[in-house]
Amino acid sequence: MKIAIAGTGYVGLSNGILLAQNNEVVALDIIPEKVSLINQGKSPIDDAEISEYLPKMITSGNLKATTDKHEAYTNATFVIIATPTDYDPLTDYFNTKSIEAVIQDVLAINPDALMVIKSTIPVGYVVQMREKFNTTNLLFSPEFLREGKALYDNLHPSRIIVGEKSQRAKSFAQLLLEGAIKKDVPVLFTDPTEAEAIKLFANNYLAMRVAYFNELDSYALANNLNAQDIIQGIGHDPRIGLHYNNPSFGYGGYCLPKDTKQLLANYKTANVPNAIIEAIVHSNTLRKEFMAKQIMQQLLVQNGSTVGIYRLIMKEGSDNFRSSAIEDIINYLEAEDIEVIIYEPVLHQSTHEGLQVYQDLQTFKDKSSIIVANRLSEDIVDVQDKVFTRDIFNSDA
Repeated sequence: MKIAIAGTGYVGLSNGILLAQNNEVVALDIIPEKVSLINQGKSPIDDAEISEYLPKMITSGNLKATTDKHEAYTNATFVIIATPTDYDPLTDYFNTKSIEAVIQDVLAINPDALMVIKSTIPVGYVVQMREKFNTTNLLFSPEFLREGKALYDNLHPSRIIVGEKSQRAKSFAQLLLEGAIKKDVPVLFTDPTEAEAIKLFANNYLAMRVAYFNELDSYALANNLNAQDIIQGIGHDPRIGLHYNNPSFGYGGYCLPKDTKQLLANYKTANVPNAIIEAIVHSNTLRKEFMAKQIMQQLLVQNGSTVGIYRLIMKEGSDNFRSSAIEDIINYLEAEDIEVIIYEPVLHQSTHEGLQVYQDLQTFKDKSSIIVANRLSEDIVDVQDKVFTRDIFNSDA
């Protein structure tokens, strides 16, 4: 079976490799450099399993990348849409133009193909697009992937959800199951709008949990309490659990910032009263502001002048710092005329947003009065006396 993938980010590339184990997969991207890397068996993103599996799929001939949409879509049974849908604050809505461009192209080239959206979309989107494009060959199947662990999570899925109750939905779910290592996977078939809601509400719950433990940590900091003891004490309640509880500077990354704002927009559009959903978004802003103030206090204690930012990325094993909480904290610090420098090996330029970037770690340490790190690393253990972090459990979770 030929399957086309539109978009080769975390979602698209991990799904492409998963399905290429048993099918012919053609991955489409508009960036020639990414296409070239993939065809050489080199992952354009930082993901251990993708880096391991990709060369095998290329060598087998089951996976290839292209910039030619006709080559990708012609004779494809399924077209998986995995293009980015960033939240647009001006419209209070996901920017779904890339998805709609793919739908138009597929309908023009191969109207019989079943299009499966894997990008995150607003609640009610599939129904709207079916009407707009006068097609029924469109459904949604949410993904639940972690940055840096995207293929692992596809090989070991927590669940598979397809937003249609039909035989073709079962056929698509079976393709995902065939590629997975884990076999006892819950599979759920819903109507399209319920599938969209599952994705957004799941990510909002995760963001709420992050915000909860961050607010607990803020209280502990403000009152000179041991946050680790408090978190462990409440976590032994099995209804709460000792997981996903490590404080941070705030949630960020590809999914949580935009998904929380989109669900809140859905509530407002439908005129549905809410308190928790809006509070999740607001809490994350308050946490970042509070962290910036704590950093400034620490700078005063150290009688220093320069704040060193150790890594812009959210966590180890990722190369992404889009919507990273630390970016907002930097903005707060700059607004107070505090000198900020950066150490980030992912960056290959000498400046970032007008700030000095150091490639040499020792020089960065020497020039930093305090070092701000969302997550601790062995690289900065030797200067731990001037490190500011809320990484209590030394974990990315």
